[in-house]
Amino acid sequence: MYYPKMLSIIILNYNTKDLLKDCILSLVKLKDKTNFEIIVVDNGSVDGSVELVESLKIKNLKIIENKANLGFAKGNNSARSVAKGKYILFLNSDTITKNNCLDFPVNYLEDHRDVGAITCKVILKNGKLDPDTRRSFPTPFVAFTHFSHLDRIFPKSEVFSKYWYGFISDTLSHEIDSLQGAYFLAKKDILDSVNWFDEDYFLDGEDIDLCFKIKDKGYKIVYLPTSEITHLKGATKGKNQNFKTSFKSRLQFLLAGVNSMEIFYTKRLSKNYNFIVNFLVISGINSLKLFRFMRLLVNYI
Repeated sequence: MYYPKMLSIIILNYNTKDLLKDCILSLVKLKDKTNFEIIVVDNGSVDGSVELVESLKIKNLKIIENKANLGFAKGNNSARSVAKGKYILFLNSDTITKNNCLDFPVNYLEDHRDVGAITCKVILKNGKLDPDTRRSFPTPFVAFTHFSHLDRIFPKSEVFSKYWYGFISDTLSHEIDSLQGAYFLAKKDILDSVNWFDEDYFLDGEDIDLCFKIKDKGYKIVYLPTSEITHLKGATKGKNQNFKTSFKSRLQFLLAGVNSMEIFYTKRLSKNYNFIVNFLVISGINSLKLFRFMRLLVNYI
């Protein structure tokens, strides 16, 4: 099969014009190292993002204009028929790429046929590793250690810190269960074989789900710290916006992660556990939903 581009970089955007511009310009600096195209998927922005992309006049920069906010999964999937690369990089608009964050990971995938997807070292503004860069699947025990904060109390414990792999140095390359959607590099033929992101998810959880499907096909997911990007985390989800948005919108945002947790557990994990465990897990998820609803309600009263 002939690929006119080695790499297709898909950037989902929703009202993050300034961040998007910085992200694209950081990529342009890497043009000499990797043959790639940039596909911006705009989810109905009203901040001039589309006009910005059109004004940049950058070669191999395309834009897909969705008329509404389709969410993370469906938004990224809308680039499936447009992307021509052998490899696909899903990249957040609130990221800044650095020197070897494209060529080295792509070459790694070229050389390792048993690896389906990889992530690089994703660094936050404070200079520390974004803990969501490498995650274990949230089995009942792993989820319990995470939500009870046992993984923060015992950050280096192999028993209690599995969710964020705290027991493995972030300077070492190693296999993981899941990476995050801020930097998600995968082979296109493998993505096609698992039908890309599951569109039952609107926000959060779709990256874990996609990793689960890739691993279910027998491929490895790898954390590769020899390459690095900066992640201005939270900006693309509106966490830095004024709290006084509509109650419905804020509630949708607060419950998105919990709803995704329920979808993932029901679809991917529940079959591995008995009725009692499943009942306790779903009850816990519903309790978390109620807690977040009540906390939001108090803030609005």
